[in-house]
Amino acid sequence: MTYPGLKDLETDLADIPKANPSLLRAKSRDYYWFSPILKRELDGKNADLVLIPETREQLVRIASACARHKVPVTVRGGGTGNYGQAVPVQGGVVLDMTRFDRVVHAAPGVGRFEAGARLLEIDRALRDQGWELRFFPSTRRHATIAGFIAGGAGGIGSCTWGQLADPGAVIAIQVLTVEENPRLIELRNRDALKVLHAYGMNGIITEVEMPLAPCQPWIDTIVTFPDLMSASEFGYALAAAEGIAKKLISIHDERIPPMMDQLAAHVPSGQAMAIVMVAEPQFEAMAALAGDFGGTISFRRTVAETDDAAFGTNAEVTPLYEYTWNHTTLRAMRVDRGFTYLQVRYPAHEELRIIKSLKDKYPDELILHLEFQRRFGRVFVSSLPLVRYRDPARLQALMDEIEAMGGQISNPHTYRLDGAGWKRTDAPQPEFKRVADPHNLMNPGKMLEATTALA
Repeated sequence: MTYPGLKDLETDLADIPKANPSLLRAKSRDYYWFSPILKRELDGKNADLVLIPETREQLVRIASACARHKVPVTVRGGGTGNYGQAVPVQGGVVLDMTRFDRVVHAAPGVGRFEAGARLLEIDRALRDQGWELRFFPSTRRHATIAGFIAGGAGGIGSCTWGQLADPGAVIAIQVLTVEENPRLIELRNRDALKVLHAYGMNGIITEVEMPLAPCQPWIDTIVTFPDLMSASEFGYALAAAEGIAKKLISIHDERIPPMMDQLAAHVPSGQAMAIVMVAEPQFEAMAALAGDFGGTISFRRTVAETDDAAFGTNAEVTPLYEYTWNHTTLRAMRVDRGFTYLQVRYPAHEELRIIKSLKDKYPDELILHLEFQRRFGRVFVSSLPLVRYRDPARLQALMDEIEAMGGQISNPHTYRLDGAGWKRTDAPQPEFKRVADPHNLMNPGKMLEATTALA
């Protein structure tokens, strides 16, 4: 799509760094291709221009120019999303925020960061002060803090600290409006929900303030179990064990380890697997709890080895969290491109029953992979099951069948926020969009409510 004001915008912003035209395609993509449906819908959707501002003044000029010339703008961080969040479906400008990467300030229990700061680099910067982010996605190496806010939900650490939407998980978000005279708006505490998981449609996130946790001596561990249900029961018990400091509880069907390259050697054939990060002083308590469910420790790193995997420069040493969450999907698809995935969560006290029913009913079509978390103070289980893809009709039927069994689906095969399931927009978001983006220029096409409200 060509915009009449694009040439004038380029003239106005001629001194601002731009990506080479050869990078337009790469800078217009994320990991939407996990979904064969999104791949068909989003392939070929490219920006007309990629701007890479380096100063706050340049950022304000971009927001103003987009508003004056009515050119859409899609904000991009690390591009690690899975639903086309960073894809400019209507073209225009992609705004690459990765040069806004400073730690603004850090104090005991709290840190403030520029939008483009990568999560791994934030934790690297905080280590000497004895603090760390409470949680991060499995794409920690590349994901930015604002991208996490705009497209994420929880991740590694959420088994202890809950979700981004939980009270207190985000202290403040600063956004820049996209209008002729852009304004900075500070959203604190509950007001942060106005831009949380909104795909960057409600203002340009410039800074994020987050609570921090004391650094723990984490260790990477693999525990094997005779079957998925034993591993799942252990996962629930460990998540509920408040005396054990943990960062990750990821449970995998016995068919997953053979697809996980380096991990396969540590899991006997036919056994289910738990990937666990616990604080080293609680390792023995965790191991004893695993033994109650028939679990055996098959792999364990030291604290130094775990740190080196996460922070070191040896590309051959992979942190175990990069085999969990949607990295599991990525690694399985490298082995068999016939896989895609779903996102399922389970109602309280029904988790294990539904998990067993799904495994029994879909022995070939669905391969279960569970992530144990907390949400609003209670243990809950979400799932990123691998799915052997047939066609869109069968995928929709499968989602309907899972919901009929009691599972709750968030559809990862749509780039639209409304109608996606339990990850759809909260009520304040379309209303705040009228304030932060009065011309409906930010990441257009992702939310029907905003389009109709602003038409």
